[in-house]
Amino acid sequence: MVTKSKKLDVIIIGSGFAGLYMLHKLREINLNAIIIEKGSGVGGTWFWNRYPGARCDIESIEYSYSFSDELQQEWNWSNRYSDQSEILKYLNHVADKFDLRKNIIFNSTVLSSTYQEKTNEWIIDTESDSFVTKFCVMATGTLSSIKEPNFEGLEDFQGELYITGKWPHHRVDFTNKKVGIIGTGSSAVQSIPVIANEAKKLSVFQRSPNYSIPAHNKPLSRSEISNAKSNYSEIRNKAKYTRAGIGYNQFQERKILDFPKDYIIEELNKRWNIGGQEIFTAGFTDVGIEPEANKIAADFVKSKIKEIVNDPITADLLSPKDSIGCKRLCADTNYFETFNRKNVELIDINNDPIKSITKEGLVTNKRDFDFDILIFATGFDAMTGALLSIDITGKNNKKLKDKWKNGPRSYLGISISDFPNLFTVTGPGSPSVLTNMIVAIEQHVEWIFDCISFLYRSNKNNIEANLEFENTWMDHIEEVASNTLRYTCNSWYVGANVPGKKRVFMPYAGGFGKYREKCDEVASNSYTGFDIS
Repeated sequence: MVTKSKKLDVIIIGSGFAGLYMLHKLREINLNAIIIEKGSGVGGTWFWNRYPGARCDIESIEYSYSFSDELQQEWNWSNRYSDQSEILKYLNHVADKFDLRKNIIFNSTVLSSTYQEKTNEWIIDTESDSFVTKFCVMATGTLSSIKEPNFEGLEDFQGELYITGKWPHHRVDFTNKKVGIIGTGSSAVQSIPVIANEAKKLSVFQRSPNYSIPAHNKPLSRSEISNAKSNYSEIRNKAKYTRAGIGYNQFQERKILDFPKDYIIEELNKRWNIGGQEIFTAGFTDVGIEPEANKIAADFVKSKIKEIVNDPITADLLSPKDSIGCKRLCADTNYFETFNRKNVELIDINNDPIKSITKEGLVTNKRDFDFDILIFATGFDAMTGALLSIDITGKNNKKLKDKWKNGPRSYLGISISDFPNLFTVTGPGSPSVLTNMIVAIEQHVEWIFDCISFLYRSNKNNIEANLEFENTWMDHIEEVASNTLRYTCNSWYVGANVPGKKRVFMPYAGGFGKYREKCDEVASNSYTGFDIS
């Protein structure tokens, strides 16, 4: 048990994939480190996101740690795409295997983190305790700050109310219930088919439709597991330098416009039938850049929606009008098929806006709805929300919320000028959510570990991003994003789902392999772009 105001070498905030690995790494150099965790258990986003159908959209073989071959060999994934419960079980296994829990403080919310210039230390305050540390690592996650629903009359509803990103830890029974769900993002795409199987009636309220590719999830055979385990080294090494951090992809990268139309359709059909969002688009380098190439892929998906959905009006409403990939591509199990069910209806809130929540359900401009259960799949304040929910104060009393009022600024998505010895894992300015998150997390954790080790070996106390290099990096982030189709729609990548949030493309879109090479170059040159003292 950590006592009040105990001095530590490193405090890590968050016990998801990033926090657990960071703690494990720091033990290699015997640093006194702890994790402070808001939840009652490990898991990060997989602790909180327990909604029906919650499942990873990266294949299980790759959505796992690579740092321990023993761990890789002993763990057997059951399905091509793991569900929430299996991923959480895996993370609990990791916490137990490496004896991490003894250094984790659960049920503790970090309220503030304040840098003390006189002592070169951070003071971390929770509701009940205060801690002092030399280094602070923000492993707070990119999709962990819930975008709370904000509808008039919300407090009046007398039925059951749930938010997908903050789902209860008990099973919710939808049997014979009238259910309304607001939102059609990734969590809704996963949960709608499951809920529809149970509910008496399901009403889906949609503002903007999403592109979704069938996951074709299936149990992994013994031979598939054995093959992966015998080839893990090759898979992992390949993933480190690919654009999306995926090493298992059997398709080579090429341009869609280099091929005749008949061949393109045949190739897209092949990828559609294999399933998975990383298979469908990752192999084409021009889909995210060239409007003509993007239109071919987008039109293909829309043609599939029209094939699947029986009612042409519903099919048209479910067909996105924007570029494919400018929002995160979803992977689903029978999502579009669900709208052929008699107990499911789709309401376009662009033509029939929600006016208010009522005691019985909700009211739109045209209709009154009665519901037993209301679900808000309203998404996250992505990438910056979790960091800005903490009152972070750096040098000269500078607040992070003030520095980031016009969009997040960082160097490499790892460090922020005016905030010495503060590291962000997969922060804005890094590839982050555009990659396999586990590969991105491992790369960041190992880079931060090497950096802290370097400082101790060099008898240095402080490291801080240089403002000039930070500005140059952010200009590069913007330049790369502007040369893609990423700005062509309102996505959470640019913060468009959060009212008042500055519209800035937050992740690095230049590819994970190039980013890793840049980080390696910085470190090998004694941390170019950082001020060390």
